[in-house]
Amino acid sequence: MALRTLVLIGVTALAAGGAPAAPVGAPNPEIGKIVAEISPQRIERTIRRLAAFETRHTLSEAEDDARGIGAARRWIKAELEACGRGTPLEVAFDEHDLGPSARVPAPGVRLANVVATLPGSQPESRARMYVVSGHYDSMRTDVMNPTGEAPGANDDASGTAVAMELACVMARHNFDATLVFMAVAGEEQGLLGSTAFAKAARAKGLDIAGMFTNDIVGNSHAPDGSRHADRLRLFAEGIPAVETLTPALRTQLATGGENDGATRQLARAVKAAADRYVTGTRVDVIWRRDRYLRGGDHFPFLEAGYPALRFTEPVEDWRHQHQDVRVENGVQYGDLPQFVDFAYVAQVARINAAALASLALAPSAPRDVEMEALRLEPDTTLRWAPNPEPDVAGYRIVWRDTTAPDWQHARDVGNVARYTLQGVSKDDSSFGVQAYDRDGNVSLATYPRPLRRTAAPAATAPAK
Repeated sequence: MALRTLVLIGVTALAAGGAPAAPVGAPNPEIGKIVAEISPQRIERTIRRLAAFETRHTLSEAEDDARGIGAARRWIKAELEACGRGTPLEVAFDEHDLGPSARVPAPGVRLANVVATLPGSQPESRARMYVVSGHYDSMRTDVMNPTGEAPGANDDASGTAVAMELACVMARHNFDATLVFMAVAGEEQGLLGSTAFAKAARAKGLDIAGMFTNDIVGNSHAPDGSRHADRLRLFAEGIPAVETLTPALRTQLATGGENDGATRQLARAVKAAADRYVTGTRVDVIWRRDRYLRGGDHFPFLEAGYPALRFTEPVEDWRHQHQDVRVENGVQYGDLPQFVDFAYVAQVARINAAALASLALAPSAPRDVEMEALRLEPDTTLRWAPNPEPDVAGYRIVWRDTTAPDWQHARDVGNVARYTLQGVSKDDSSFGVQAYDRDGNVSLATYPRPLRRTAAPAATAPAK
């Protein structure tokens, strides 16, 4: 059941004075306006311009004004600066010197991500960040060839165009939390740009509450010619495949919460926003980190401990990915603009916009959420710490069957920090707690850890 229907089945039990000004979870007109402002024409112009640089290989010419990665990144930066003029959008290069590696044979290569930051307007939420990216570098069949033609229209001018379009549209709106729009370099050489950014973010202690990468989001046609513009794949990791589980992850597994980590909660929120605001294209959540034999710029964020997702078209045509531009047996190969469905890319951008706006306008996910496991009973009692945002109006408890992918039930419980769902057994369902503000914007859900009674101290012998 889509989350947008939960407002119809939720049972309202608001504390006095805690009622929001808008129905909890109802469509926000501001988000609808943002989605409507996405332009397929601007997206097409961006993709065609990026492909016209001929190659954007990370090791290609950096000083030429018409060809290579240097010209591309300077153009991207100038475009974002023009979009952000008169707004708070801050545009800069995020530069890193690369040492030699498997796909960077010589030292002295300077890599530059292009980063546009839209600071949050609420002091209590400004440190919370949501990052969206596409990678602007490209490759041909030989990943080590920096001079040959590599237009990269779908992989990944399409994702770069999504990030740029979002920055241009969303810069003219206000959000509680901070939004970061990135065009990343070095993806084809080993996720170099995203790795540098994610490591630096973790070292600085940045609060990245969600990261989206849009990579290969431009083609709606399968190799047989059939069109699949009604679907978008969203890859979402569950429990990380780490050698040693943290105590928190171990508890999550022990309580059946393998589908309730931060990344999968983020995926549910994206799907709910898409269902609510974007018609014609559904989000298919794939419970997997990525496709087999592939990877993307969300990997370094996941490895740094941040929730991160990958958006990718539903049916890929590998004749137009990582291929030298050529005609072979009457078949055109190469990643050319003629194989990009610009209207489909716009739909992907609308889904990103709806999700980012929903997250950045809403409160943060509740903290210190616990489920009381203190006695045998037919009820479920949850408790949590109050949110820091001044406009929080209350909290919502959501739950679903343990075999269901999406939330099926919701109860708005008002501005309290503890609530008992009478007659709802903790044994049969998975639960989450969300916060909502006075405008009805709803946060990500937080999975509860069990609160168990500590053992009584052993009796001591009386003193003699």
